[in-house]
Amino acid sequence: MKAGSQLLPVGAVLTSILSLQFGAAFATTLFSQIGPAGATTLRLTIAAIILGVIVRPRWSRWSNRQRKGIFALGIALAVMNGAFYLALDTVPIGTAVTIEFLGPLTLAAVLSRRWADGAWVLLAFGGVLLLGLGDHGESGLDPIGVMFALIAATAWAGYIVAGSHLAATLPSADGLAGASIVAAVLTLPFGVVSGGSELLDPKMLAAGAAVAILSSVIPYSLEMWALRSLAKKVFAVLIALEPAAAALAGVLVIGQTLDAFTLVAIGLVVTAGVGTVVMNRKSTPK
Repeated sequence: MKAGSQLLPVGAVLTSILSLQFGAAFATTLFSQIGPAGATTLRLTIAAIILGVIVRPRWSRWSNRQRKGIFALGIALAVMNGAFYLALDTVPIGTAVTIEFLGPLTLAAVLSRRWADGAWVLLAFGGVLLLGLGDHGESGLDPIGVMFALIAATAWAGYIVAGSHLAATLPSADGLAGASIVAAVLTLPFGVVSGGSELLDPKMLAAGAAVAILSSVIPYSLEMWALRSLAKKVFAVLIALEPAAAALAGVLVIGQTLDAFTLVAIGLVVTAGVGTVVMNRKSTPK
């Protein structure tokens, strides 16, 4: 693909980054009332309703292969979002996304199979290890939160693979709408247990709609469209600014502060992502 033809899909991915991270930061303000699971359910359910009404996906017209792809993407969405919100309950958003970013970065290195990309991944792991030296209070980073961030990282890599495969067989909007419905159904029981009747409060529904649009409808629509034009490994490393965008959202939306160690760690991970992009560009025949 020529460089000029990549501008729009690259711009779409970058726009999705800002929308997703600011939506995630806003979602944390709902945790005190409905919990992380409730916020996840509210976000995915409202997003599924919006996409379902707009797109009107038709299950009967899909092949068995397409249905399996939709289920795979829906499972990845449910696990990725659920685990990420659980991580945000105890870990700062910039830190959580930095850990989560190991998923797509590792995927890019595996798909590339170049030693240089492996070196970038090691640099990113070094940045994540450096996070543990930051000022996280007397008890340090919450291990349960870190575990959930790592689960989200694995699911993020799965989302990229499943989304890329599905985008090649279905219009992006159809596949996303179907997968969103699957994800909403999977997370609904946990959300009801966590949020209860608070999920139906008008103010909570309005806040959930804002989170759904910012964190699901806009970014996932843009990403699924971009995946039709970009290779999986290119997409995986184009989102190298995710940790930096998350840290910015944490500062501006919920007033989280970043110490020097955390800033350096985020910088290392972002550098690893950018480095992989540059190396892939240089090694790709024109």
